[in-house]
Amino acid sequence: MSSPGQSVPTDPSPESMADLLSQSDSWRPLRRGEVVEGLVMRVYPDGLLVSVGGKSEGFVPLREMRTLADKPVKVGDTILATVLRPEGEEGPALLSVDRAHGEKGWRLLENALAEGRKISARCIGYNRGGLLVDVEGVQGFIPLSQVAPVPRPPQGEGDLAQRVGATLHLKVLEVERKRGRAILSERAVWHEEREAQKERLLQELREGEVRRGRVSSLSPFGAFVDLGGADGLIHLSELSWTRVERPEEVLQVGQEVEVYVLKVDREHRRISLSLRRLLPQPWETAVHRYQVGQLVQATITRLTEFGAFARLEGGIEGLIHISELAERPLTDPRQAVREGETVTVKILRIEPERRRISLSLRQAQAELAL
Repeated sequence: MSSPGQSVPTDPSPESMADLLSQSDSWRPLRRGEVVEGLVMRVYPDGLLVSVGGKSEGFVPLREMRTLADKPVKVGDTILATVLRPEGEEGPALLSVDRAHGEKGWRLLENALAEGRKISARCIGYNRGGLLVDVEGVQGFIPLSQVAPVPRPPQGEGDLAQRVGATLHLKVLEVERKRGRAILSERAVWHEEREAQKERLLQELREGEVRRGRVSSLSPFGAFVDLGGADGLIHLSELSWTRVERPEEVLQVGQEVEVYVLKVDREHRRISLSLRRLLPQPWETAVHRYQVGQLVQATITRLTEFGAFARLEGGIEGLIHISELAERPLTDPRQAVREGETVTVKILRIEPERRRISLSLRQAQAELAL
C-alpha cells in the first residue's frame, strides 16, 4: 500500500513483518471512538501505517500524532490510537494517536497503582491546594501534604511556583477514571528514597568521624542535621561547652556545619552528633588565661538560692556565692543582680580539675571604689 504522501516507506523484511503480524490481535471489526493498540508497520513522513489486529490496518496522519513530536517512532513500536473512521471502501481505518493520548495516561496510572511502582510526570501548574502534573495527557493532582519536603516544605504559592516545569517522581495514591481523578504523592517517593539513603548511611557512619551536614530543623531539645540521607541529633548539651537554653542561640535552619559523630545506634536507627567536641575545651586554656585576684567581665546567667552563676569570656561559668554578691547580708541574689546583667568580678579560686571557678562581686566593687 502506498502512503497518501507518496513517500518511500521504511519497510521491515518479510520475516520481521510476519513476526509483527503474528503478535497482533485476532481480527474483529473496529468501532468509531474505540481505543485500540497497534503495531507500527511502516513509517512515512506524513503518517504511520499501523496493524490493529488480524489483517486490519489503520493510518495515523501527521496531524493526529502531534503528541509524538518529541518521541521518534520506529517500525515495531506499539501505540495506542482512537478510531476516527473504521476500515471501509474509503480505505484503511483512520486513527488518531493524539485523541488516545489520555487513554495511555489512564492505563499508566492504573498499572502503577496496582503494581505500587513510581512514575515520572511534569509539573504543569499549581493552586492553593497543591501541584498539577501531566501524566501522558491526564492531569493529576499532588495535594500540598504530599509534596516532598525538599529542599524545604512549600509554605505558599511562591514556593509552589518554583516547581512548575520540573519532572517529579511520584507514587499513585488514587485513580478514578470516571471522575477524571488522579491523586499522586511526591512525598511517598521521597520517603522511600530517604529510608534507603538512611540505611546506607547507618552502615557507613563510624563513631568519631567528622561529617559535614545541613541543619534541617530545631527543637527544644536540640538540632537535627541532615548528613545526606539521614538526620542526626545534636542534643542541647552538645551544642556548646557553655550553657545553651535554646538551639537558636547557636544554629539556624539551613546552616552548614561540621559535626562529630558521637554514636550510631543501628538497631534503633539513631545518630547522635556533637558540635562542641570540635570546639576548644574552655578549661584547657583557663589556667593560662585567668589568675587568682584578677578582675574580669562576666555575664550573670542563672540565679539560685545560694548565689549567681556568671559566664566569663571564653565560655567558662563560675559561681558568685550569695555572701560575695554584696557587703550587706542578702536573702535573695535578685537583691544584687539580675540574669543577663554584665558585671565586673574578682577571681577568688580556680579549680581546673573540678572545673570550678569562684568569683566575688563584692570584692571587685570594693577594689574599683579605691
